[in-house]
Order: sequence, then C-alpha cells, then structure tokens
Amino acid sequence: MRRAATALLLALLCGVTRAAMSADAKAEIRATLLQWTADFNARDSSRICDLFAPDLRYDFRGLPERDYATLCALLERALSDTTKKFDYAPDIKEIIVSGDLAVVRLVWMVKLTADGKTVATEEPGLDVFRRQPDGKWRIIRYLAYEAP
Repeated sequence: MRRAATALLLALLCGVTRAAMSADAKAEIRATLLQWTADFNARDSSRICDLFAPDLRYDFRGLPERDYATLCALLERALSDTTKKFDYAPDIKEIIVSGDLAVVRLVWMVKLTADGKTVATEEPGLDVFRRQPDGKWRIIRYLAYEAP
C-alpha cells in the first residue's frame, strides 16, 4: 500500500513538473516571438536573426526551400530599405510543447507601406522550435503561405 501511494505521489509530481515546464516553455516561446516582432517593427537588426536556429530550413509557398543565411540576408535587406515600412503582428493560435521541441500554429498579420500605399496580408504558418544548447527556443523549421 505504501509503495502504491509513493508511486502515485511521484507520478503526480512528475505530471505537475511537466505541466509547469510546458507552461514555462510556452511563455518563453510567446515572449520570443513578441520580442522578434518588436525588434523587426523597430527596424532593430541587431537581433533579427536570433529567432532562428543556424540549421533552419523553411518553405514559403511558391518559393524554393531556404536556409538561415538566406533568411537573415532577406531580413537585413528588408530592414535597411527605408522606402518601405513593415508592420508585423503575430496571432498565435496554439503552442504545443513536447520536451525540447515545440510547434506553433500562427498567422502573421503583415502591413507593407510603400509609396504611400499600404497593403495588408495574412500569412498562416507553422513554426517548429527546438530548445538550443544555450537554453533559448529558436525556429528550426517553418512553413508559411499567404492566405487566399
């Protein structure tokens, strides 16, 4: 009886610990996405690639698969182009965490202003995060496309 009670208590504690770790991871990932958004919208290129892991692979509908170096170059070029103003806002639908991997289903609301005209688009996507050796959550894979 005592062993069963101890086993039950340990199982409950492990479940509580896993749930707390998952909640912490979700909060960290959400904060990471929001910080990236703030940096991008402020044209702060100093950390613009920090959201992504060096082994990143991503697919955007209609384009070839790309990697970390390509994405960072595109982001830095976009931020240095003062003829355009970007405004990103994520609508995070859900975050699912399992160990050192997490999946985020979200929609990026994007406003691009150029030549006095603003075009708004929605880009649904799925981001796969992995906790890195430094403890930070970074995107290792993502799929995105423009909403019809």
